[in-house]
Amino acid sequence: MKQILPKHIGIMIDGNRRWAKGKKLPTFLGHKRGIERVVEIIDYAAEKGIKVLTLYGFSTENWKRPKKEVDYLMDLFTKFARKYAHDFKKKGIQFRHIGGLEELPKNLQKEIKEAQRLTKDNKKMILNIALNYGGRDEMVRAIKKIIQKKIRPENINEKVLLDYLDTKGLPDTDFIIRTSGEMRLSNFLPFQGTYAELYFPKICWPDFTKKQFDLAIKEFQKRGRRFGK
Repeated sequence: MKQILPKHIGIMIDGNRRWAKGKKLPTFLGHKRGIERVVEIIDYAAEKGIKVLTLYGFSTENWKRPKKEVDYLMDLFTKFARKYAHDFKKKGIQFRHIGGLEELPKNLQKEIKEAQRLTKDNKKMILNIALNYGGRDEMVRAIKKIIQKKIRPENINEKVLLDYLDTKGLPDTDFIIRTSGEMRLSNFLPFQGTYAELYFPKICWPDFTKKQFDLAIKEFQKRGRRFGK
Protein backbone atom coordinates (compact mmCIF):
# COMPACT_ATOMS: atom_id res chain seq x y z
CA MET A 1 0.00 0.00 0.00
CA LYS A 2 1.37 3.37 -1.05
CA GLN A 3 2.05 5.72 1.88
CA ILE A 4 0.53 9.20 1.69
CA LEU A 5 3.12 11.98 1.50
CA PRO A 6 2.60 15.62 2.45
CA LYS A 7 2.09 17.75 -0.66
CA HIS A 8 3.73 20.82 0.85
CA ILE A 9 6.22 20.69 3.71
CA GLY A 10 7.33 23.82 5.53
CA ILE A 11 10.48 23.60 7.63
CA MET A 12 11.50 26.17 10.19
CA ILE A 13 15.26 25.89 10.28
CA ASP A 14 16.01 26.47 13.95
CA GLY A 15 18.88 25.77 16.30
CA ASN A 16 22.03 26.52 14.27
CA ARG A 17 23.37 28.85 16.95
CA ARG A 18 22.45 26.49 19.80
CA TRP A 19 24.10 23.61 17.96
CA ALA A 20 27.32 25.60 17.66
CA LYS A 21 27.18 26.77 21.27
CA GLY A 22 26.65 23.20 22.49
CA LYS A 23 29.80 22.14 20.68
CA LYS A 24 31.73 25.24 21.81
CA LEU A 25 32.07 26.40 18.20
CA PRO A 26 31.62 29.89 16.71
CA THR A 27 28.04 30.79 15.75
CA PHE A 28 29.06 31.14 12.12
CA LEU A 29 30.03 27.47 11.94
CA GLY A 30 26.53 26.56 13.08
CA HIS A 31 25.05 28.51 10.18
CA LYS A 32 27.55 26.99 7.75
CA ARG A 33 26.65 23.48 8.91
CA GLY A 34 23.01 24.43 8.66
CA ILE A 35 23.34 25.35 4.98
CA GLU A 36 25.06 22.03 4.28
CA ARG A 37 22.09 20.26 5.90
CA VAL A 38 19.69 22.37 3.81
CA VAL A 39 21.29 21.11 0.60
CA GLU A 40 21.06 17.49 1.78
CA ILE A 41 17.40 17.74 2.80
CA ILE A 42 16.38 19.53 -0.42
CA ASP A 43 17.82 16.70 -2.50
CA TYR A 44 16.28 14.05 -0.26
CA ALA A 45 12.82 15.64 -0.28
CA ALA A 46 12.90 15.73 -4.08
CA GLU A 47 13.95 12.06 -4.21
CA LYS A 48 11.11 11.14 -1.84
CA GLY A 49 8.53 12.76 -4.11
CA ILE A 50 7.67 15.87 -2.09
CA LYS A 51 6.13 18.38 -4.51
CA VAL A 52 6.62 21.63 -2.55
CA LEU A 53 9.23 22.37 0.11
CA THR A 54 9.35 25.73 1.89
CA LEU A 55 12.37 26.52 4.06
CA TYR A 56 12.28 29.40 6.54
CA GLY A 57 15.78 30.81 6.28
CA PHE A 58 15.55 34.40 7.53
CA SER A 59 12.55 36.15 9.07
CA THR A 60 11.59 39.82 9.06
CA GLU A 61 12.49 39.78 12.76
CA ASN A 62 15.99 38.37 12.18
CA TRP A 63 17.27 41.80 11.09
CA LYS A 64 17.48 42.54 14.84
CA ARG A 65 20.43 40.17 15.17
CA PRO A 66 24.01 41.54 15.35
CA LYS A 67 25.06 43.14 12.05
CA LYS A 68 28.09 40.87 11.74
CA GLU A 69 25.88 37.78 11.93
CA VAL A 70 23.29 39.21 9.51
CA ASP A 71 26.03 40.10 7.00
CA TYR A 72 27.44 36.58 7.27
CA LEU A 73 24.01 35.04 6.67
CA MET A 74 23.35 37.25 3.64
CA ASP A 75 26.70 36.23 2.18
CA LEU A 76 25.89 32.57 2.90
CA PHE A 77 22.51 32.85 1.14
CA THR A 78 24.11 34.61 -1.84
CA LYS A 79 26.72 31.87 -2.25
CA PHE A 80 24.01 29.21 -1.84
CA ALA A 81 21.85 30.64 -4.65
CA ARG A 82 24.87 31.11 -6.94
CA LYS A 83 26.37 27.68 -6.27
CA TYR A 84 23.26 25.52 -6.50
CA ALA A 85 21.09 27.20 -9.16
CA HIS A 86 22.53 25.07 -12.00
CA ASP A 87 22.36 21.97 -9.80
CA PHE A 88 18.67 22.62 -9.14
CA LYS A 89 18.08 23.07 -12.86
CA LYS A 90 19.61 19.66 -13.63
CA LYS A 91 17.62 17.96 -10.87
CA GLY A 92 14.26 19.41 -11.88
CA ILE A 93 13.91 21.62 -8.79
CA GLN A 94 12.22 24.99 -9.31
CA PHE A 95 13.72 27.69 -7.08
CA ARG A 96 11.45 30.40 -5.72
CA HIS A 97 11.90 33.18 -3.20
CA ILE A 98 9.13 34.21 -0.80
CA GLY A 99 9.29 37.31 1.37
CA GLY A 100 10.23 40.93 0.77
CA LEU A 101 12.90 41.00 -1.94
CA GLU A 102 13.79 44.68 -2.06
CA GLU A 103 15.17 44.81 1.48
CA LEU A 104 17.76 42.12 0.72
CA PRO A 105 21.29 43.04 -0.45
CA LYS A 106 21.50 43.80 -4.18
CA ASN A 107 23.91 40.95 -4.92
CA LEU A 108 21.59 38.48 -3.19
CA GLN A 109 18.60 39.84 -5.13
CA LYS A 110 20.55 39.31 -8.34
CA GLU A 111 21.40 35.67 -7.51
CA ILE A 112 17.80 34.95 -6.47
CA LYS A 113 16.44 36.34 -9.72
CA GLU A 114 18.96 34.36 -11.75
CA ALA A 115 18.19 31.11 -9.89
CA GLN A 116 14.47 31.66 -10.47
CA ARG A 117 15.07 32.35 -14.17
CA LEU A 118 17.23 29.26 -14.63
CA THR A 119 14.77 26.88 -12.95
CA LYS A 120 11.37 28.39 -13.84
CA ASP A 121 10.33 25.47 -16.07
CA ASN A 122 11.30 22.70 -13.63
CA LYS A 123 8.48 20.44 -12.44
CA LYS A 124 9.90 17.79 -10.10
CA MET A 125 9.73 19.90 -6.92
CA ILE A 126 9.14 23.54 -6.06
CA LEU A 127 11.58 24.90 -3.49
CA ASN A 128 10.55 28.09 -1.69
CA ILE A 129 13.31 29.82 0.21
CA ALA A 130 11.79 32.26 2.71
CA LEU A 131 14.22 35.17 3.18
CA ASN A 132 13.07 38.38 4.82
CA TYR A 133 9.76 36.59 5.25
CA GLY A 134 7.06 37.17 7.82
CA GLY A 135 3.50 35.92 7.56
CA ARG A 136 2.00 39.21 8.70
CA ASP A 137 4.19 41.17 6.30
CA GLU A 138 3.08 38.84 3.50
CA MET A 139 -0.57 39.51 4.36
CA VAL A 140 -0.02 43.27 4.35
CA ARG A 141 1.72 43.10 0.97
CA ALA A 142 -1.13 40.95 -0.41
CA ILE A 143 -3.77 43.43 0.80
CA LYS A 144 -1.87 46.33 -0.79
CA LYS A 145 -1.81 44.47 -4.11
CA ILE A 146 -5.56 43.81 -3.89
CA ILE A 147 -6.19 47.52 -3.23
CA GLN A 148 -3.94 48.50 -6.15
CA LYS A 149 -5.94 46.17 -8.41
CA LYS A 150 -9.13 47.95 -7.23
CA ILE A 151 -10.90 44.68 -6.48
CA ARG A 152 -14.30 45.41 -4.95
CA PRO A 153 -14.82 44.25 -1.33
CA GLU A 154 -17.73 41.98 -2.27
CA ASN A 155 -15.45 40.15 -4.70
CA ILE A 156 -12.75 39.41 -2.13
CA ASN A 157 -12.72 35.89 -0.68
CA GLU A 158 -10.14 33.35 0.51
CA LYS A 159 -9.23 32.34 -3.05
CA VAL A 160 -8.57 35.95 -4.04
CA LEU A 161 -6.34 36.47 -1.02
CA LEU A 162 -4.42 33.25 -1.76
CA ASP A 163 -3.79 34.53 -5.29
CA TYR A 164 -1.95 37.55 -3.89
CA LEU A 165 0.22 35.71 -1.36
CA ASP A 166 3.83 34.80 -2.16
CA THR A 167 2.79 31.15 -2.56
CA LYS A 168 0.23 31.82 -5.28
CA GLY A 169 -0.78 28.66 -7.13
CA LEU A 170 0.73 26.27 -4.60
CA PRO A 171 -1.14 23.83 -2.34
CA ASP A 172 -1.58 24.80 1.30
CA THR A 173 1.14 23.68 3.66
CA ASP A 174 -0.02 20.38 5.14
CA PHE A 175 3.03 19.64 7.32
CA ILE A 176 5.19 22.10 9.27
CA ILE A 177 8.39 21.02 11.00
CA ARG A 178 10.30 23.18 13.46
CA THR A 179 13.59 21.84 14.75
CA SER A 180 15.29 22.58 18.10
CA GLY A 181 12.23 21.88 20.27
CA GLU A 182 10.70 25.35 20.09
CA MET A 183 6.91 24.97 19.82
CA ARG A 184 5.88 28.16 18.04
CA LEU A 185 5.08 29.02 14.42
CA SER A 186 6.76 32.42 14.73
CA ASN A 187 4.99 34.14 11.84
CA PHE A 188 5.59 31.27 9.39
CA LEU A 189 2.90 30.66 6.74
CA PRO A 190 -0.03 31.56 9.05
CA PHE A 191 -2.64 31.57 6.27
CA GLN A 192 -1.30 28.68 4.20
CA GLY A 193 -0.64 26.50 7.26
CA THR A 194 -4.05 26.86 8.89
CA TYR A 195 -4.66 23.08 8.71
CA ALA A 196 -1.05 21.92 8.75
CA GLU A 197 0.09 19.08 10.99
CA LEU A 198 2.81 20.35 13.33
CA TYR A 199 5.97 18.49 14.32
CA PHE A 200 8.57 19.76 16.81
CA PRO A 201 11.64 17.50 17.06
CA LYS A 202 14.01 18.53 19.85
CA ILE A 203 17.18 18.21 17.79
CA CYS A 204 18.82 21.29 16.29
CA TRP A 205 18.72 21.79 12.54
CA PRO A 206 22.33 20.70 11.79
CA ASP A 207 21.43 17.27 13.24
CA PHE A 208 18.23 16.92 11.18
CA THR A 209 19.44 14.08 8.94
CA LYS A 210 17.67 12.04 6.25
CA LYS A 211 16.73 9.58 8.98
CA GLN A 212 15.11 12.39 10.96
CA PHE A 213 13.24 13.48 7.84
CA ASP A 214 11.91 9.93 7.43
CA LEU A 215 10.80 9.89 11.07
CA ALA A 216 8.94 13.14 10.49
CA ILE A 217 7.15 11.72 7.44
CA LYS A 218 6.16 8.62 9.43
CA GLU A 219 4.72 10.87 12.13
CA PHE A 220 2.70 12.76 9.50
CA GLN A 221 1.33 9.48 8.18
CA LYS A 222 0.04 8.56 11.65
CA ARG A 223 -2.06 11.71 11.94
CA GLY A 224 -5.80 11.61 11.30
CA ARG A 225 -6.59 14.54 9.00
CA ARG A 226 -10.34 15.10 9.45
CA PHE A 227 -10.68 18.86 8.71
CA GLY A 228 -13.63 19.20 11.07
CA LYS A 229 -15.47 16.10 9.82
